[in-house]
Amino acid sequence: MSILQTQTLDWLGSNPGLVLAILGAALAALLAGMGSAKGVGIVGEAASGLISEDPEKFGQSLVLQALPGTQGIYGLLIAFVILLNTGVIDGSAFNTTLDISKGFCYLMASLPIAFVGYFSAIHQGKVAASAIGIIAKKPEEVSKGITFSAMVETYAVLALLASFLIVNGIK
Repeated sequence: MSILQTQTLDWLGSNPGLVLAILGAALAALLAGMGSAKGVGIVGEAASGLISEDPEKFGQSLVLQALPGTQGIYGLLIAFVILLNTGVIDGSAFNTTLDISKGFCYLMASLPIAFVGYFSAIHQGKVAASAIGIIAKKPEEVSKGITFSAMVETYAVLALLASFLIVNGIK
């Protein structure tokens, strides 16, 4: 093992609070991002079928496909806030030790957007894929499909708010 690897392992063992905080940031970005990727993919499959028959409906389909992508953005936002608050972004975290209880709080704060973001993005993708059928038959009614999809988004926004308030409440 190299000296750098040994020093890194020693540092990780001596700063478990920061490890927990970074784990929380990673979970927020990864799970919400994975859900968004799945949701956007679901809508993309449905939209591709429609566009192959009627290319004029691309714009309306694209709006619906973009909707499940927001959960990934929310997860990334919470990850950045955690990394900023812990000093990882400016490098100051590596010169101090983060209390393990604070690290655990950051980990817990990431969970609302991580899990709700993951599941809501997938379900929003399913609803938006169904709304592609509205565009196929009655394109003038696309706003109804967007509204149905946006209803699922409500819970991702609430999870974002919960994670944000918890992260900012950690002193």
